[in-house]
Order: sequence, then C-alpha cells, then structure tokens
Amino acid sequence: MDPILLHIENNIAFITLNRPDKLNSFNREMALQLQSVLDDCENNESIRALYITGNGKGFCAGQDLAEVVDPNGPGMQRILSEHYNPIVTRMRKIPKPIVVAVNGVAAGAGANIAFAGDIVIAIESASFIQAFSKIGLIPDSGGTFTLPRLIGFQRASALMMLGDKVSAAEALQMGMIYKIFDTTSFEVETKKIALQLAQMPTKALGFIKEALNNAATNNLEQQLDLEDQLQQKAAATNDFKEGVNAFLEKRAPVYMGN
Repeated sequence: MDPILLHIENNIAFITLNRPDKLNSFNREMALQLQSVLDDCENNESIRALYITGNGKGFCAGQDLAEVVDPNGPGMQRILSEHYNPIVTRMRKIPKPIVVAVNGVAAGAGANIAFAGDIVIAIESASFIQAFSKIGLIPDSGGTFTLPRLIGFQRASALMMLGDKVSAAEALQMGMIYKIFDTTSFEVETKKIALQLAQMPTKALGFIKEALNNAATNNLEQQLDLEDQLQQKAAATNDFKEGVNAFLEKRAPVYMGN
C-alpha cells in the first residue's frame, strides 16, 4: 500500500498520509516519499495550493517506534536529519499555501508537522499531543520553534514536559490552530478553504509565507526591508495588475497565479 497518496484537482495537490493501520505513523519509506511529493508539488506550476490530511481515524501518530528499535533501521541519528527536518523545511519553503486538515489524533512529530502548515484546521474530535517526554525524548520536527510562537512559552513548556492531550477545542482557544469543524462538515469546509487559496494570487501568498518565516528572527528594520523587497515583487506580478483592474472595473478578479 502506497504510504503517501497524491491527487491533483482544481490546482490543488491533495496529499494523504496513508498508513491507517499505524495511525499514519512515519517510517523511512513514508518520510522519503512525502519529501518527493512535496518537491513535485513545488515544481508543478499548475499546483497553487496543497492540502494534507490523514487516512482513517488519525492524522499522524508521529514516528513508528518499531523502526526505531529495528537494528536494521535508520536509527535515531538519521531519522531527524533525513526524515522529519527535510519535511518541515520543505513545507515552510514551498512558496504555495498549505492547508493541513487534522482528521484525528496528531501526536509527536505528527503534531509538529501539522503546525508547519500555513492554515491548520481540525475535526472536532481531533487531539494534539507532544508525546515525546513520555518516552524520554524531546519535541522535534520544529516543535520547540513553532509551538511557543503559536501559544506562548509557558503553555508550550507545560505541554511538552507533561505530554498533556489537547482537544481540538482547547487547541483553537490557545491559538494552536485556525478553525475546527464537526464531522459532517469537516471535509467539505477544509477543501473549500484550499480551493479558495488555489484561486488567489499564488505568488503573493508565497511572499506572505516568506515574510512570516523571517519575522521570527528579523528585527523591525530588517522586516521592514524584507516587506519592501517582497512588495516590489508582488507589485510586478500579473495578478496584482488583475486585482487592481478588477477593483476599478467593479468585477470579481480572475487570478492565474503569476
């Protein structure tokens, strides 16, 4: 069974984590295949938004621990550098919006990969767990970078040390995710958001992503300079011209992503 499914429709790459019998936990094959799919999505100009979800009851339970203890496996020294770090880096650097539709439990690296998305949405029954401390590890996959910036140092520290399960409603209240939907509307509403993004000015969305990526480390002057540079690039796109013309002509714009 293919561990990563890819379906392209309406300029959206629908990516599904597909090891449902293991709650979509990652092994080496799955991690490397996701990296390859993300590269393809970046290079395919017809793709203007990505949508990542899980198959079955869970989004992703993190690392498949059977692989960690396998003497013939990659070993912990390769799992981060060759599996998770490249996935998170790709997700943040792809100049296209990524919707992560968390359809169930997101634990360990699974939670932190979800947080690498641009818009994170959860089904009401989902939960998020920084499960690392329960087995004597530290959060990885960018968790110690991303989570404090989403919910604050104190909450992130407590969740990482205690390994508490956070419900979708609690995650929304904390600012960990953008929205939640009930079971009946989750798939329709999350895909609607992806479709909206795929019809927007793609390059401008990529520039927004680049600006946000740098905001965590830039000082004010550096960020103002970066905004200026990116704004000039945005203003040179055909979509900017279309947006202005549509506004002046009092019609809906038709963006082509260039």
